[in-house]
Amino acid sequence: MAKYDKADLERRMKGAVESLKGDLAGLRTGRANTALLDPIVVEVYGAHMPLNQVATVSAPEPRLLSVQVWDKSNVTPVEKAIRSAGLGLNPINDGNNIRLPIPDLTEERRKELAKLASKYAENARIAIRNVRRDGMEALKADEAKKEISEDDRKRCETEVQKMTDEQIKACDEAAAAKEKEILGK
Repeated sequence: MAKYDKADLERRMKGAVESLKGDLAGLRTGRANTALLDPIVVEVYGAHMPLNQVATVSAPEPRLLSVQVWDKSNVTPVEKAIRSAGLGLNPINDGNNIRLPIPDLTEERRKELAKLASKYAENARIAIRNVRRDGMEALKADEAKKEISEDDRKRCETEVQKMTDEQIKACDEAAAAKEKEILGK
């Protein structure tokens, strides 16, 4: 059994929160956000590369994304990758640049996205609770091996619970902010 390591538990919990924030950034809200295109992979030069390694993505207007492809020969593959990404975006190719008008979201789609944000948050909370469980088990094992006293174990368990509560609160806040943004309230 692993020894109790507070720094490792904290790193793993924060990792779950960061992962959640990344997932939430990829959800479309009806407002142009460059993170929307982060998951897109383009096939260029015989390899699969992330979009941000072949082009610059910017949001010149609240409802428009602009993709400036560095190599003219890659414009068509980039356009194709965006079209097939399933984001519901319709790229407009004007030579070197690809413009992506962000369409309005239907009420039904907004509700689906809000549910998805909740699901992401719940997955992050589960990951955080799993890390807490690992920490609690490590503390009990350390106490059983007489490496720490019962008082130390209880003090550390309180620390682990406090860390868990903070990270779950961070998850809830991130999800609530995203749902508010999605639902436009």
